[in-house]
Amino acid sequence: MFSILLHTELQPHCTAKKAVIGSKHFVVEDEQISVTEEQQKTIDEKSGACSVLYLAIGGALVGALCISDPPREEAARAIQMLRNQGIERVVMLTGDSQKAAQMTAEMLGITEYKCQVLPEDKHKYVEELKKSGKGVIMVGDGINDTPALAAANVSVAMRDASDIARETADITIKSSDLTELARIRTISQTLMDRINHNYRFIVGFNSALMASGFLGLISPSMSALLHNSSTMLICAKSMTPLTEKKHKRRKPKENN
Repeated sequence: MFSILLHTELQPHCTAKKAVIGSKHFVVEDEQISVTEEQQKTIDEKSGACSVLYLAIGGALVGALCISDPPREEAARAIQMLRNQGIERVVMLTGDSQKAAQMTAEMLGITEYKCQVLPEDKHKYVEELKKSGKGVIMVGDGINDTPALAAANVSVAMRDASDIARETADITIKSSDLTELARIRTISQTLMDRINHNYRFIVGFNSALMASGFLGLISPSMSALLHNSSTMLICAKSMTPLTEKKHKRRKPKENN
């Protein structure tokens, strides 16, 4: 299973005729290739949930390539895990056709999606969400996702993403497993909880030391000792793992 997305012109010259291949938007609107109702009906019936590339030679449509690009096996589980962690709205932005996008969204349990979107459309949609006061997390792996990744509040790219997507993203996951997104959110929430807890403790403890010293309850040397001790304690606590490591238990060998 593979996918090909062509947003720029491909022009090999065979027998002095120009060949154009790409999405419907590119072939029909940009290259002004006409598609009859009968041709479109045949393509819609045969393509199913596949992505469609239109092929024209000499200014006439001669065929269509139907490419199946199913979602990853863990995609639905990853989306559900993120929802359980408080992500209220999940939107799928894709350049695929309406039919392919709808079937993919149903498979993943996504109720909101936008199909046949160009890179600039993804960027515009992210900007609109930000203007409405929403915090946007963008996950993408292709060159076409780069503008939206740059515009999002937080952008994430997977290990197998394109080089420019990894370079643009704020976070690059060293795995191709989408469930790692939920793990990253867990780590970030735990980290913020630890930072806030340490901050409250430091402010409260140091304020108590200052008040005790001002009232003459403890000596300056004792106050300095307690202050330095608390600093070392907080530093030691901050170096502990944020998440518990799951160790595989070895099964005991059975005696023959």
